[in-house]
Amino acid sequence: MKLANVTTSQLEYLVAAVTEPTWKAAAATVGVSPSALSQGISELERRLGVRLFDKQGRRRVPTAEARAALTHATRILAEVRELTRWAEEARGGGVGQLSIGMIDTAAIHHFGDTLIGFRREHPSLTVRLLVLPSNALLDQLRAGEVDAVVCVDPDPDDRFVLEPLVGEPLHIYAPPDTVIGASKTWGPWVSFPSASRSRSLMARRLRAKGVPFDVVAESSQPAVLKEMVRLGMGWTVLPPVDAETEPHALTRATDGPIAERMLTLVRRADRVPSPALATLLDQLRAQAAAISEDSR
Repeated sequence: MKLANVTTSQLEYLVAAVTEPTWKAAAATVGVSPSALSQGISELERRLGVRLFDKQGRRRVPTAEARAALTHATRILAEVRELTRWAEEARGGGVGQLSIGMIDTAAIHHFGDTLIGFRREHPSLTVRLLVLPSNALLDQLRAGEVDAVVCVDPDPDDRFVLEPLVGEPLHIYAPPDTVIGASKTWGPWVSFPSASRSRSLMARRLRAKGVPFDVVAESSQPAVLKEMVRLGMGWTVLPPVDAETEPHALTRATDGPIAERMLTLVRRADRVPSPALATLLDQLRAQAAAISEDSR
């Protein structure tokens, strides 16, 4: 079987054209004009021998073949990014780039000092931190955009290696001067977006206690949720490191936690960590162990 003679640029065009909402946005994503994007896609169709887009009026709609090809293109581009990073490190003897993803709580409260110290120890290495919600971080990891992530414990996935780092208790917080009555009177709630893993966990636990989980406002940022509670917009569930820091620390509405979430180190199973990444991961593990020891 003769291999298709396609380029990484053409695969990037395909990914952008399928995933972006408009052709113009797709072209901007890959840094070309819309006409150049059209030419690149046409050439990719010719080389693959399949039609990737159909015209519907002025719109170009991905075919089923395009969506199938997207899976292959995403995986190939992830491999090429990994090869590029490896080559940079091999050429430079430690000069290169690491990309780490974290949820905001991990980056701000748990591992920020670790990353700062690692950068100081490796001045020739570019360390990029990407702060996003857990599901978005996992998407970045699948695409090869980051080397590892720290997120809320994901579902088992053969593509990933999962390593628990830090368990965080989740407590209930009510607006100031709230009289805490029976659980059925608690709320309304301000919470993470509906796709959030933390929200799913807290919703299950609250409903199991007979608490109506009526969400009136959403934010992916714990600091925003904290401020909403302080202003009286609703109740929330957060880890103490987010809710009880000054200024404007919140007070727990109940004695014990409603649940515990696990912050987990996740990397791709098909990748061998580079020496620099392995060193950083060891430092994250050491910091996690220190946090766990302090919480006992």
